[in-house]
Amino acid sequence: MGSIKSSVLRNTVTALAAVMLLNGCSFTEEALWPSIVGEETAEEATTNAAEAPVVPDTVVTNNISGLPLLGSTIFESPGVTPGQPTGTHVGKKVEELRGDLSRLQARLIHHNNNLQTQRNNARSSAGTYHSIIAAMNTRLQVGTTPGNPQMVDGWNKAQQELEAVGASITNLNSLSNEAGSTSALAAFVLDSAKSTYELRGALDEDHRQLAVLEDEANQTVVILDRLMNELTEDIARTQNYFSAERTNLTALQVAVDNGEFIGGNLGSRTFGVPVPPPPGGPAGLVGRQPPLAIIRFDQPNVNYEQALFTAVSRALDRRPSSAFDLVTVAPARGNSAQVALETSKSRKYGEDVMRSLTKLGLPASHVSLSSTSNPGAQVPEVHVYLR
Repeated sequence: MGSIKSSVLRNTVTALAAVMLLNGCSFTEEALWPSIVGEETAEEATTNAAEAPVVPDTVVTNNISGLPLLGSTIFESPGVTPGQPTGTHVGKKVEELRGDLSRLQARLIHHNNNLQTQRNNARSSAGTYHSIIAAMNTRLQVGTTPGNPQMVDGWNKAQQELEAVGASITNLNSLSNEAGSTSALAAFVLDSAKSTYELRGALDEDHRQLAVLEDEANQTVVILDRLMNELTEDIARTQNYFSAERTNLTALQVAVDNGEFIGGNLGSRTFGVPVPPPPGGPAGLVGRQPPLAIIRFDQPNVNYEQALFTAVSRALDRRPSSAFDLVTVAPARGNSAQVALETSKSRKYGEDVMRSLTKLGLPASHVSLSSTSNPGAQVPEVHVYLR
């Protein structure tokens, strides 16, 4: 992770102000920034931040919000009622079916045990993951040094726990395939029990035992179907959880780089089909439409992520289908070679801003990048337009 210098953000909105200047970035007043308090230098942040690892010694997994909502049903076998041999051909067939049903229920018990193990593993890894993330967010809200090695180590541990949740998805899919094979066996046992009634030479006792076996086979099929339904739901919920948290973890990487809390991921605020781009392309908006934000790269390592996140997230809160056009503006001065060099430099800054937005969770379909030059630009700029 690249380290980005942290800086003090000062709220300078006034009633007549048209823009906000923010350490190399200017943002239009549409962003409506909150006041940021508790300023401290990097040295003070280092002194005040706890030096203990961000991974807690004791992990509490109960009542942690955001855990995958997995099922809780324990699927128990109904059992197989034994029967006395009758000595008839039908009686021997019933004994064979009773053995098939016993093997079927043994597989059901195995599937249930496997399912409970995968659920417990996923919950445990998710609980540890959220405990690590909570400790990291607390540390980031206080403030710490950019790229703090302890925070990087915590991020790596959180990633390992999240990958363990991802591994449970693979195991649940394998279990689903196994349960599908067992379901085919269950259908065979039930069909065989029904067809046995048609065999000649049966005693009343044979049919009595067959009726008991058929009832228990039906119960087994119902329980197996319920297991497969919950298993399918568990897979879908775990996949959704894993995808969302992977996006959150990527956004957290930006916060660790900066040494300050960013505030979640933008993907959770995005909904619907994005608004189409303006006619003529976004580059034509420069000088004609006020941008949501202007990021001026007038110094090395401009710290813009927090302010940009706030502007974009508030725009998405007002309209979740919003999209954003990034336009890099290069100073148009000097000869053609100098203009080309400035254009290339501005384009690189624009790619960095776009990469930051995607890391913060903004879908690629909701952001675009284009370039232009302007004689009025003194330094490379990236204009952010709300679509």
